[in-house]
Amino acid sequence: MTADPFGTEALRESVLAAWRGSPTRFREDANAEEDLRLGGYRDRLPVELAQNASDAAGDEPGVLRLSLVGDELRAANTGAPLDAAGVAALASLRASSKAADTVGQFGVGFAAVLAVTDEPRVVSRSGAVAFSAARTREAVPSLASARGGDVPVLRLVWPSDEADLPDGFDTEVRLPLKAPADGLLAEFAAQVPDLLLALPGLRRVEVGDDAWERSEADGVVVLTGPSGEQRWLVHRVGGELPAELVAGVESRPQWSVCWAWPMDEPLSGDVLHAPTPTDEKLSLPARLIATLPVEPSRRRVLAGAAASFVLERAAEAYPDLVVKLPAVERTSLVPLPGFPLSEVDDRLRAGILAALRTAPWLPLADGEWAAPATAKVLDLASFELVELLEDVVPGLLDYELTLPPHAKALAALDVPRLGVSEVVAALAGVGGDPAWWRQVYDALTPVADVDSTAREELGSLPVPLVDGRLVSSPRGVLVGTDADLFSVPGLRIAHPEAAHPLLLRLGATEAGPAELLDSDAVREAVHRSLDDPAPDGLELVRTVLRLVSRAGGRPWLAELALPSADGEWRRADELVLPDSRLLEVLEDDAPFGVLDASVAAEWPRSVLTDVGVIDGFTVVEDDSPTEPDHDLADEGYWWDAFDVPPARVLGIRDLDLVARDRWPRALAMMAADPAAWRAVTEPDGYTGWWLARYATIDGVPLGSWRLPDADALEGLYDVVPAVDVPPHVLAAAGVRTSLSVEDSDDVADLIARLGDPARKLSDALVLRVHALLAEVADSVSVEPPDRVRVLTGAAEPADDVLVLDQPWLLGVLPPAQVLASSGAAAELAELLALPLASEEVSGHVVGEGDEVVWSELGAVRLACDLLGVELPGGALVVHDDLVVAAEGAEHSVSWWVQDGVPHAADTPEGLARALAWTTGRWDDRHTFAALIADPTPAVLLG
Repeated sequence: MTADPFGTEALRESVLAAWRGSPTRFREDANAEEDLRLGGYRDRLPVELAQNASDAAGDEPGVLRLSLVGDELRAANTGAPLDAAGVAALASLRASSKAADTVGQFGVGFAAVLAVTDEPRVVSRSGAVAFSAARTREAVPSLASARGGDVPVLRLVWPSDEADLPDGFDTEVRLPLKAPADGLLAEFAAQVPDLLLALPGLRRVEVGDDAWERSEADGVVVLTGPSGEQRWLVHRVGGELPAELVAGVESRPQWSVCWAWPMDEPLSGDVLHAPTPTDEKLSLPARLIATLPVEPSRRRVLAGAAASFVLERAAEAYPDLVVKLPAVERTSLVPLPGFPLSEVDDRLRAGILAALRTAPWLPLADGEWAAPATAKVLDLASFELVELLEDVVPGLLDYELTLPPHAKALAALDVPRLGVSEVVAALAGVGGDPAWWRQVYDALTPVADVDSTAREELGSLPVPLVDGRLVSSPRGVLVGTDADLFSVPGLRIAHPEAAHPLLLRLGATEAGPAELLDSDAVREAVHRSLDDPAPDGLELVRTVLRLVSRAGGRPWLAELALPSADGEWRRADELVLPDSRLLEVLEDDAPFGVLDASVAAEWPRSVLTDVGVIDGFTVVEDDSPTEPDHDLADEGYWWDAFDVPPARVLGIRDLDLVARDRWPRALAMMAADPAAWRAVTEPDGYTGWWLARYATIDGVPLGSWRLPDADALEGLYDVVPAVDVPPHVLAAAGVRTSLSVEDSDDVADLIARLGDPARKLSDALVLRVHALLAEVADSVSVEPPDRVRVLTGAAEPADDVLVLDQPWLLGVLPPAQVLASSGAAAELAELLALPLASEEVSGHVVGEGDEVVWSELGAVRLACDLLGVELPGGALVVHDDLVVAAEGAEHSVSWWVQDGVPHAADTPEGLARALAWTTGRWDDRHTFAALIADPTPAVLLG
């Protein structure tokens, strides 16, 4: 008879009695076991076998061996042998025999064996038991039949005579497999490293012919297996659960937390271990192994106060794991931003980040440690700058943490980054040796080299000055000058030991003579020099003139107060050099003073003129003018002469101060001065415009004279008197060389000259003047003239003169009544306020002529052919003697147009004019006349 050391018979009878008394209880047990078999434990068999082996090991870590013997999977372990309580636990779906202080105390896992067998056995040196689906069906045939033979396997337990344990092992679970074992051990082997890490109760696991060992020293767990070693940095904490979380339990359960960080490669795709793997996905850099309550399936954490308590302790312990790493590697353990993979993951991430923010684990630049909540990191990867700022910026992190690999972790911890603007703000008001400041500038230079935004922000960088002040910007600071070379209050000069090229790029200026001269302090001193020049006027004059002698002049230096010959102080541009030739041509009452002779003798002429002292005519130049504001005489009138504003102003100042009788000498001075001469000869320039109108010779404006060789203008303009000025200078200054008009003043002047009876003008010149006036008629407006030039050459009263707009009307009008012009009748009539002839004269043909088609006129046909003119269609009326009645009399004319029909006397002249008008070739009328008279090539070519 089989021995029954564990009292299995009583256990069976208890279960059978319960089933017989309540079939419902049978169904509940069957359903619960089926749920575990089909859902919860199908892939957890090696985990549960390892858990049981770890629980059995006790104080001395044990060994687990997984092997295949025939068609059985066997799991042998060392440690405490099977006892009655353990057997009772195996036969119950609702109980566990584990002591309160062992891991895994919150779940029951032996049901995992049902995934591979329905005949499990446990053989131990204290005895053996067996479970069997077949024997259970035999024990309750009616109940089994009601479920189609599906019965609970782990409720009825029988004693077993087996005792053949492997050497060195205390217990072995034997599982006859329901299916072939292909790949089963390989699947188990893949889980061994994780199980050894999670279960410190095991020191060795064997799977088939392979083995894995676990060792631990100085907080590092080393797992050695067939593929080599794995190292894990671990940190453990633990204790008892608070009484309020385990009310009614005599011995409060122990809780434990182990954080494990893989030292050889990053962790990925990890899950919570409680302590063996669950389905709670985690996205943390380290693995959490904790004694958490789990659901019966052992896949999910059982939500509640106990689980929350353990998770909170785990988060609080995380910084202690972090500080075990070298300082520059610690940020690798910071959870980076991302979507949580589970609810547990979300709670852990939030708790860990909160704990990390307040724990002092980040290395500071000064060698101390700081919590992220009080730390700052430089957003510039500069070792030198971090060292320089470690005493300036509290909580500044070590240089290594400025490097890109740490950026995301520090951002997750909300560590503020100090960019250029924040660094500049931190430096505001900081003292420091000037040499220290130079080191700061040197460290910031690489940033300024590549980042334009940074350069703008560095514009507020403080600068120490030689006088001990610290100014808030490099702008306006002078670099590299000996302060003893000048004496102007308010200059800002960088301390020589702080001087650095970066300052120049940020708005400081290299303090050579030019930079000193252009400094705000010098400009302000010059601007105020006339307010109260007596106290230090000469000292300022010497300083400024010394700088000008090295750096040249500036337009604004004209404000510099200088002493005049009469003892007064005046602006430089209101003083003339004592020996200047300009004094010879100016009006006696010109508003200029003469520079003090001692000052003039002390400084070179060029230095004095560079500050604006007048030595000759002053030339004003502006390449982008916007309005007539250049202090030039009558500039506004010149400006108005343009349809669009001039693109450049180049003019001579104070022309209106030249004495009227001294213009020949003034013109000679301008011609001798290259700058002035350039202004005189500027195309459409101000100076030439002004000279032509306002400069005079013998009291007459230059533009009213002509050069002696300008014969084409004879009679229209008088020859300029003989003066000691070259013709090309006179011409440049406005003396006429050809017929031209510039503006309405010129037009009015020409009209007046035409109407002057005293002027004897050639007919050709009159026609040219009228043609020129017609060209500009639309753009000017002038007063109507009293007299105009007519065909007789005389200047007749304008009231009696008509503008010929229809040429046939000339045959009935007296020449003294017709303006001497050719074409552009409407324009001239509008300009001169004269009526058109067609508006004042009418007439009609007297008598009848012969209507003739143009093509019937042989001479006309030949003339058109020779000239290449298309013969007009239609007809004309030919008269032996063409008479027109007009103006109260009859006139014999050569041609006429009446009601659009041409009439012509039967003469070459009459036919030619009618033909030229009809064909639109009026300018060819004389050629037509010659060819009609003799239509031969000889006439055309001769």
